[in-house]
Amino acid sequence: MKKLICLFGLAGTLLFSSCSQQYDAEGLVKDFVEENAVNPDGMNILKFSKLNTTKVIKDSLIQDMQQRENPMFKKGIKYATSTSGSMLYFLRMEYVYENDTLQHTFYLDEQLQQVVAFK
Repeated sequence: MKKLICLFGLAGTLLFSSCSQQYDAEGLVKDFVEENAVNPDGMNILKFSKLNTTKVIKDSLIQDMQQRENPMFKKGIKYATSTSGSMLYFLRMEYVYENDTLQHTFYLDEQLQQVVAFK
């Protein structure tokens, strides 16, 4: 019985941690969009994907995404730096802008503190 209680407690802790990370990541992306979109008020966020991780994004791809201009976002965006081979989180945001449903994928640093790049 004690093992079962411990197992449920551990599962609850993991679930709470996962929900907290999802909430933090969504807030980070919302703040990034608010600060860097040309018209953030015109963007109606529909939903976010489940927060996930990747280690397969190479530095060259991150640099390419950082340098790519997007007409919906301001020029000269300040991104977090990524260390080679480190894990990144990613989160997709689906939104409506001028009657079009669009999507961007945001890559976040390992500590969920900054956006590293988006596409």
